[in-house]
Amino acid sequence: MPKRVLIVDDALFMRNTLRDIFSSAGFTVAGEADDGVQAVNLFRELKPDLVVLAAGIQPAMGPLAEQTWESFSETWNTDLKAAFHFMRAAVTTPLREGSAVIVVSSGAAINGSHLSGGYAGAKRMQWLLAGYAQTHANAKKLGIRFLAVLPIQLIEGTKISVLASSSYAAWQGISPREYMSRFEVPLDAQKVAAAIVGGLRGDVAAGVTAIAVSGKGVEPLG
Repeated sequence: MPKRVLIVDDALFMRNTLRDIFSSAGFTVAGEADDGVQAVNLFRELKPDLVVLAAGIQPAMGPLAEQTWESFSETWNTDLKAAFHFMRAAVTTPLREGSAVIVVSSGAAINGSHLSGGYAGAKRMQWLLAGYAQTHANAKKLGIRFLAVLPIQLIEGTKISVLASSSYAAWQGISPREYMSRFEVPLDAQKVAAAIVGGLRGDVAAGVTAIAVSGKGVEPLG
C-alpha cells in the first residue's frame, strides 16, 4: 500500500512540484495545506505516513538597527512554532512505525542571515528539533524518521528567493541577478523535492537528521 503524504507549503507551485514528484515516486498525496492551522487539522484527521513541512513566512528584511523585537522574532512564532507542533504531535500521537516527518529549513541555519532578523536562528532550531525528535523516537522505539532539509542556496522562483536576493544585492550594491549568479549551479524546487524522496528511499544513512541541498547535490549534516 503506497505511503500517504501530507504536504504543507504556502506556495502553490511548490505544493504542485512536491505532489508531482511524490506521486511519480509511488506515494499517495492524501492532503495539502497552505497554513499551519489547516495543516494541524489535516494531520490529526489523516494520520499520514509522511509529513513534509515547507511552509514559512517571508521575514522582515533589514539590518538589526531597523528591526523591532516583533519583526525579529516573527519567524520563531510561525515557522519554528509549526515545526514544534508537528514534531511533538508525531511522537505523542504517535505516527505509525515507518512514518517520517520532513521539515524544510534553510542554509541560513548554517551561515546566518544578518538582514532577516531572527530567521536564521529559527531555522537552526528547526534543524535541532529534528534531532531532538529523533532522539525521543529512538528512545521510545517508535520507528519514526525525522529529517531537516537545508537548501544552502536560494531556491529559484520562490518568493523568499526574490526577497532575499533583492535585499542582499541592494546591501552589496549589485543587481539581484548578479547576486544569484554566485551560485554556480541553480537550485530549484524539483531538486529539493528529489532530495526529500531520496532521503526517504535510503539515500541518506540512518541516524542522519539533516541534509544540505544545493544545485550540485546532497550532503549529510548529521
